[in-house]
Amino acid sequence: MTTLGTGVLRARHWLRGHRLALDAALALAVLVAMIIGSFLHPGAPDGAALGSRDPRPSSVLMMVLGAVALVWRRRSPMAVLAVTAGLTIVELMISDPPIPVVMSSVIALYTVASRTDRPTTWRVGLLTTAALTATAMCFGEPPWYSQENFGVFAWTGLACAAGDAVRSRRAFVDAIRERAERAERTREEEARRRVAEERLRIARDLHDVVAHHIALVNVQAGVAAHVMDRRPDQAKEALAHVREASRSALDELRATVGLLRQSGDPAAPTEPAPGLAVLDELVDTVRRAGLPVEVACTDRRPPLPAAVDLAAYRVIQEALTNVRKHAGPGAKAEVSVVRVGVTAEITVIDNGTGGGHNTDGGGHGLLGMRERVTALGGTLSAGPRYGGGFRVHAILPVEARTAEPQEPGTAGRTGENA
Repeated sequence: MTTLGTGVLRARHWLRGHRLALDAALALAVLVAMIIGSFLHPGAPDGAALGSRDPRPSSVLMMVLGAVALVWRRRSPMAVLAVTAGLTIVELMISDPPIPVVMSSVIALYTVASRTDRPTTWRVGLLTTAALTATAMCFGEPPWYSQENFGVFAWTGLACAAGDAVRSRRAFVDAIRERAERAERTREEEARRRVAEERLRIARDLHDVVAHHIALVNVQAGVAAHVMDRRPDQAKEALAHVREASRSALDELRATVGLLRQSGDPAAPTEPAPGLAVLDELVDTVRRAGLPVEVACTDRRPPLPAAVDLAAYRVIQEALTNVRKHAGPGAKAEVSVVRVGVTAEITVIDNGTGGGHNTDGGGHGLLGMRERVTALGGTLSAGPRYGGGFRVHAILPVEARTAEPQEPGTAGRTGENA
């Protein structure tokens, strides 16, 4: 059942993209029906109607012309209707009994009704129906009130009604779709507006909290500094006010910022940012994952600045992660941290054969390392080694040029790989 539904959907998509082929198939079907109908004599007794007459060559030509005109019914519906109606009128005047060329006019009239507005449909439909019916009544062999003449009237009127119904349904579906899209856009705009209003409100609350309490702390600190030597008791009282104001500010900030945290969010980290002091733990973790690692470090004292220390740790972490994922089986890694003058050089090499490292910007790990090192005024190079493997080399200044990076803002980058 699923296969059948998939086939129907594919056929529908194909037909939507090849409408000319669909119209050609319809024209062929109409031509076959008209040719079969041309062998029927409406006045013959039951059982002898089929094969009771043979169409003339001129009639066959008109049927072919009427069917061929239907191929362009979507591109020029009015012109196709004019051609098919003219052929039908001519055939009704010269054929006795007439052949069913009117079938092509019915299809063309349906197309006009389904692709134009209602006033045009009824004007064109009434004109076409009147012309074809009047011609059949005036020039046909049967009497004007015969069943064949009223059949022309019924079929043309039915084509107008069916085309108008299809056009109305199509307009209704389009209106529903447009209304749904408009409602979706309205919801998105309303959501963005509410988010902007909430951000403005939170910003206003934070400003009020910080401005009020910091101003109070500043005043009380000034009072304490002014009376510290002469009136120690009053200085202690001022410092108590400073402590109380700072505690109130922290409580209000915690309450305000807590509104932004969802119930499922993890608690904020309280441990310090990692650095080379915990490099051994990182290496042990990688070793337990199956990657042999050798470490060569110079004396880690005096310690590096916090920003440089964090960047060095993250470069090593990302490089070892890349080795573990891309170097292939049997790979080994070497980590080197060397202090050279006013710089610290971080080197991570491997002998892997996986060749999966991305150096053309396709991944985010190497890009993140480069951005982190460049932000501190250092340089980073990464690429294949001669003879196999990969090498990551970072040079970091001991005195960082920027402020210490905050761990939450950079944590999303360290977990990605090249």
